[in-house]
Amino acid sequence: MQPKTIVAIVADEADLDRVLACAEPLAERFGARLTVVHGDALPMPTASPMGFPDTGLLDAAMETARERSEAMRKAVAARRGPVKAQWQSFLGFAGDASRQVAQAARTADLVIASQADPASSRSMPVDALLFETGRPVLFVPYAGTVDPAFRKAVVAWNGSAEAARAAFDALPLLVAADSVSILCVDPRAGEGEAAEFAGAEIAEALTRHGARVTVVNEPAAGLAPGEAIENHLAESAADLLVMGAYSQSWLKQFFFGGATKTLLASMPVATLMSR
Repeated sequence: MQPKTIVAIVADEADLDRVLACAEPLAERFGARLTVVHGDALPMPTASPMGFPDTGLLDAAMETARERSEAMRKAVAARRGPVKAQWQSFLGFAGDASRQVAQAARTADLVIASQADPASSRSMPVDALLFETGRPVLFVPYAGTVDPAFRKAVVAWNGSAEAARAAFDALPLLVAADSVSILCVDPRAGEGEAAEFAGAEIAEALTRHGARVTVVNEPAAGLAPGEAIENHLAESAADLLVMGAYSQSWLKQFFFGGATKTLLASMPVATLMSR
């Protein structure tokens, strides 16, 4: 099923060009409605020397946020891209703003957002998008450029429910790609699949839809799964990664790392994740 509703989430002016350069061509390709959603988080109120909330600082922050949002709205309206996007903006304290943005994305077929930029204080929390929208999220790297044609895709496959969801959420992109690699890193028996046949069933399922699929069983060679995926992306010159997010627990990945955490941080190519 082709996406007919695409939500592009932008945190600041830098996000705008980066995300829409990917979202606009995809919306045109699929004949989808494109909505640009912006959330601005206000700082928590501080106390004045008298111990009362300093409303002056809060008012100034609100005015700055409104001006920034209006400038971005005008920039979206002035774009001469292949589609005209709608605009939604939310203003609130940190948790409220991200929650409102996530709610606005729940009726989308596809969410497109930027990888979190460590140099930006306004990046949308990516975990909120993965856990609270319930939708597939296509992350655009904050560095480099993305060709939304996505000719060479890699599906990171570990047999998990999250990986299966991501593979089928990405189906419109995979079917259009010139090649799709099902990458299994150190496949082991489990999840209903024998090690020697890892990736065979998902490859067959995607092939029935018209995707041009090959299976790659790759030894980790002492690398963590996320690092092995990074190496394969570099060696294969892929331009799209599809993977399930947090097939291990979020808490375990937070403390000990994992493929999701690794790829969210490095993101060498555009990455579609589903949870």
